[in-house]
Amino acid sequence: MQKSCACKFLYGPESSEGIILSIDQALDERKEFKDEIMFYKKTAEQFWCLLDIVPIKNEKGDVVLFLASFKDVTDTKAKAVQDDKKEERKKEQVKSSSPFSSARLRSSTVLYHISGHLHSREKGKIKLNKNVFGDLPALPEYKISEAKKSRFILLHYSTLKASWDWLILLATFYVAVTVPYNVCFIGDDEELTRSTTVSDIFVEILFIIDIVFNFRTSYVSKSGQVIFDAQQICFHYLTTWFIIDLVAALPFDLLYAFKVSVVSVVHLLKTVRLLRLLRLLQKMDRYSQHSTVVLTLLMSMFALLAHWMACIWYIIGKMEMEANAYTWDIGWLHELGKRLESPYYSLGSVNGSSGPPIRSVYIASLYFTLSSLTSVGFGNVSANTDAEKIFSVCVMLIGALMHALVFGNVTAIIQRMYSRWSQYHTRTKDLKDFIRVHHLPQSLKQRMLEYFQTTWSVNNGIDCNELLKDFPDELRSDITMHLNKEILELSLFASASRGCLRSLSLHIKTSFCAPGEYLMREGDALQAIFFVCSGSMEVLKDGMVLAILGKGDLIGANLALDDRVIKTNADVKALTYCDLQCINLKGLYEVLDLYPEYSLSFVQDIQQDLTYNLREGQETQVSGTRARR
Repeated sequence: MQKSCACKFLYGPESSEGIILSIDQALDERKEFKDEIMFYKKTAEQFWCLLDIVPIKNEKGDVVLFLASFKDVTDTKAKAVQDDKKEERKKEQVKSSSPFSSARLRSSTVLYHISGHLHSREKGKIKLNKNVFGDLPALPEYKISEAKKSRFILLHYSTLKASWDWLILLATFYVAVTVPYNVCFIGDDEELTRSTTVSDIFVEILFIIDIVFNFRTSYVSKSGQVIFDAQQICFHYLTTWFIIDLVAALPFDLLYAFKVSVVSVVHLLKTVRLLRLLRLLQKMDRYSQHSTVVLTLLMSMFALLAHWMACIWYIIGKMEMEANAYTWDIGWLHELGKRLESPYYSLGSVNGSSGPPIRSVYIASLYFTLSSLTSVGFGNVSANTDAEKIFSVCVMLIGALMHALVFGNVTAIIQRMYSRWSQYHTRTKDLKDFIRVHHLPQSLKQRMLEYFQTTWSVNNGIDCNELLKDFPDELRSDITMHLNKEILELSLFASASRGCLRSLSLHIKTSFCAPGEYLMREGDALQAIFFVCSGSMEVLKDGMVLAILGKGDLIGANLALDDRVIKTNADVKALTYCDLQCINLKGLYEVLDLYPEYSLSFVQDIQQDLTYNLREGQETQVSGTRARR
């Protein structure tokens, strides 16, 4: 039944004017409406109808359709009118027990379930007759974000959540740097450790807040649906990242705040926070299309690996010194101390007053690991003992793997960043080779190169037809209607149906004309109708300027359905760079054949909308500038 859900064809003399206005207002404002109204059948018989109208929205929040429910409540209404006032007050107190209320609840239940507005109700208030409805049918799930989402639920794709994720990522990198450093270089030195207590506590607070946010953040299910339900979000988070996030957020640094003596075991426990780096894999997948972001993350991971290796390199030297306190003087730490004129003494106190300062030792360790990861080292910091040599071999193997992983990806990213530039130079080289092989004259060569460079600067080498050919016709029609909306808004197409415009948009192409180039010459067969989007053109005949055309002008010829061969009566030449939209005549005739009700009005209207008529033998009234060349 192709009628409006306002049901104006059912109105009659007894239909309430106030309710009719409320229906129209609800439809105009796209709001929900529910009330009883007097309708009329074809036999002019009256009946009371419970009308429920619910707007259905898409994921963008736009109303795409209305769901209307009609319930004949004439018998219930008549029975309610006959009851006395006492019984009516009793019915208002026990509203769910009346047949009329049951009908309303049943109708609203079905509609609210479809539109995603179903709220929790008491089980005794809704009693669906299973004999009538059976099992609930498989209804399409409309994505109504505004209705489903609580105001306390964060969208996982929102700007706020993205900013918060990057803040947590920075905090995770801070933990990945400080925790290994504190474990290896600081140890039990409470003075050095407590200098970073404030920042460590701040990071722990961020991690705790992040756990709270994750319990209230939507996610995408395996079926591709966005989940807004709080219970499902909690269950999903508890079964995925909750344990890792909880361990990483344990407030170890509060022990310093309460002046509790802390040993290096606590620092070792804090290394569990490094598990949060697994979240980085999510970031890499999410931002894989952003080359700069991926490049930054890869280089950060490479630097972080070098930092970890530097900490292990120092621990190896320290443990060998402590194991051979009185006889050991060939380790890399001893060699470093001799070169810096701060030798270690026989007591082997690495963290004591002997030996170079911690800052110099860390820099030397980082220098050695970076040089080993990126090359084979330079020998000024070298491995002397068996343990140091074994570790150096491992570092070189890891460096080879990192070269393949990180720098291989870096090369691919850089190539992708400059792919357009490379494609432009390849096409330019092919064009020059073509000109050289075929010995084209200099004037023609210049025109070809100028046209290619200008069109490339306009569309950046993107072929819209090639790009859109794999899309379905429905989506392709919507895209082409948006791209060609300027020409489709002409009064010429005002009477065309939407289906006609969608079919027509598929035959509209974008063209370009450089200064001095001819769009068409006198006597050519007209292939398209042209619309000037920008620039200026002139119409010439026998050296006479017949018209000056500019933005918004339409160039073509009056059409006849029986005579489809059109010869042009003048030249059309570009004065400046011109952007044009052209409707292919072959495609236009195909559309007019599909929509004969529009073809007659189009043939009549185009004669008035043409700025200049190029059909031979046609005298055209032109509002333009005429001049003698």
